[in-house]
Amino acid sequence: MRAFIFPGQGSQKVGMGSELAAASRIAREVFEEVNDALGTDLARIMREGPDETLMLTENAQPAIMANSIAVLRVLEIDGGIALADKADAVAGHSLGEYTALCAAGAFTLADTARLLKLRGQAMQAAVPVGVGGMCALLGADVQKAQGLADAAAEGEVCEIANDNDPSQVVLSGHISAIERAVAMAKDHGIKRGVMLPVSAPFHCSLMQPAADAMQAALERVPPAAFRLPVYANVTAAQVTDPTEEIDLLVKQVTGRVRWRESVIAMRSAGVEQFVELGGKVLGPMISRIDKDAETISVQTMDHIEALARDL
Repeated sequence: MRAFIFPGQGSQKVGMGSELAAASRIAREVFEEVNDALGTDLARIMREGPDETLMLTENAQPAIMANSIAVLRVLEIDGGIALADKADAVAGHSLGEYTALCAAGAFTLADTARLLKLRGQAMQAAVPVGVGGMCALLGADVQKAQGLADAAAEGEVCEIANDNDPSQVVLSGHISAIERAVAMAKDHGIKRGVMLPVSAPFHCSLMQPAADAMQAALERVPPAAFRLPVYANVTAAQVTDPTEEIDLLVKQVTGRVRWRESVIAMRSAGVEQFVELGGKVLGPMISRIDKDAETISVQTMDHIEALARDL
């Protein structure tokens, strides 16, 4: 069995998609469609930057999605591969769940781009700059991370945002609580804590205003039927009901990204091969979760051609 997976925020970089756009008309059409949907030249920002503009959450989220979908469209159209024929499930990390839903036919490309731009704007607006923060805990499992979060909170928000793999957990919340967590990490048997260069405290209860905004947006643009099952971040379980997915996407804004558990669930369901489209972030995590799982990263035309031959 095979799952196609899609990266989340942090995988963006200036120049992303440029090589593929130069090589494929199909990729250029994806970027043009996203530009039209957003009313801005996001493709130019992806290609030329500057980095601080691409890093803005409202740009990074649709850019990462557009890059992944461009890879997928080239694979499908130029490579003659039908996703529904070659995959048994799809999944994505954080915003990557929207990309997975687009790949599965639940959202159009244009609607996905608009939803992600809104999601990015709502997340940024939910907490004033400087109030919230995030840190990565290296050498931490969930139990140690939870103990640290409880100790560092001191009445403020300090919550597990991402359970990425057995050695990396991310905390999110008030900046002072996150700074305390970094300072206290070694006392809790954690190798070290590292502050993350983010503009908002994603995936914690401080994001409730953004969750409310996404609830309204998803009621206006509900997902259609899926061509493939999607593994949801907040449950680490397979979902096929579009109505249920609305609730899960809203909860995802404030809820934990259960990536480690999602991979375990997919492996338990029989998935042997994970194909990451548009990045090389999730594959290493999966290898740390289960060293026997096969991972493939597909980003360039050469990668696409090689995968098309092998599928």
